[in-house]
Amino acid sequence: MINPTADLPLAETTTLELGGVAEWMVDVGNAADLREAVRWATDREQAVTVLGGGSNVVVSDGGVAGLVVRMVNRGLDLEQRHDSVVLNAAAGEPWDEVVAASVREDLAGIECLSGIPGTTGATPIQNVGAYGQDVASVIESVRVLHRETLEEKVLSVADCVFGYRSSRLREAGNPFIVLDVSFKLVPGGRPNLSYSQVAERFEGPTVPSLGELRATILELRRSKSMVIDEDDPNRRSVGSFFVNPVVSDSSVHELVETARLLGVLDFDQLPPVHPVGEDRNKLSAGWIIEAAGFPRGARRGNVGLSSKHALAVINRGGATATEFVDFARDIRRGVRTHLGIDLKPEPVFLGFDTTDPTE
Repeated sequence: MINPTADLPLAETTTLELGGVAEWMVDVGNAADLREAVRWATDREQAVTVLGGGSNVVVSDGGVAGLVVRMVNRGLDLEQRHDSVVLNAAAGEPWDEVVAASVREDLAGIECLSGIPGTTGATPIQNVGAYGQDVASVIESVRVLHRETLEEKVLSVADCVFGYRSSRLREAGNPFIVLDVSFKLVPGGRPNLSYSQVAERFEGPTVPSLGELRATILELRRSKSMVIDEDDPNRRSVGSFFVNPVVSDSSVHELVETARLLGVLDFDQLPPVHPVGEDRNKLSAGWIIEAAGFPRGARRGNVGLSSKHALAVINRGGATATEFVDFARDIRRGVRTHLGIDLKPEPVFLGFDTTDPTE
């Protein structure tokens, strides 16, 4: 039997530590309780908002109306296949514990995603990725509950329609709530060293173990304040606030010319560019933000940019959601004005009048 709590402060459940209250909130540990929670909200004509680890959400000062369902179901199991192992993880499993388990079992495929906060259920929603890996490349299926029919369904990779930091599960009107995720991993597989910053740490003929690579990823993330550390003044963030933009060759050329004219790029230099396909290039949003005049450590009242990484917008303590969003909007507009690049926010906005208040 579920027992929703009224007026629960949401700042306590998110890594940004800001925002208002949930009109109602309930923790859900299994599919049966999730069905009951949805019925409870439906009977009262209340909206249902699903929350995982709260590491990729911005909550408005007015809070969230209706019922906030926090997925806390746990469970990990391994299924042996002929040439692979499927790791099944419940939506409420802390993501880094899932990665740690895969490394302990010598299963390659998600080792570069070490240290990312949040829960497993969120990973297919935004196609979580970092350091040369993303979950879309290893997800076998996602078990979900349909909000209206309350029936369970297993979504294939094709059903999820994964894109760069996106999926069908993130679209407006998505009817599914994630229950668990199955990852197809490679036993004894080689660690992924495709990301240049990672490869530089392992120069030479010796191939690192998955454990050694995980330790390096955690070190890199810690150096950028991208792990949860209560003693870190940059900790109140959603990690990377903006998505690295993917643009055409012509857009890269225009960016180079503009940056040189502004004097932020020498004529013998190029910005960080990573080709990802024919006429498609991924840019560094962090570099772009700094080039537009927003350096690391920039401050405005109770908000600012991390002193370690310009891509992390932080609550310096005591910030309101309004202050936070206003600052992020100004960064986005400044980048668009000075460099002609439109950055898109990565987190989900809860309780706002629009899905993207930084526009």
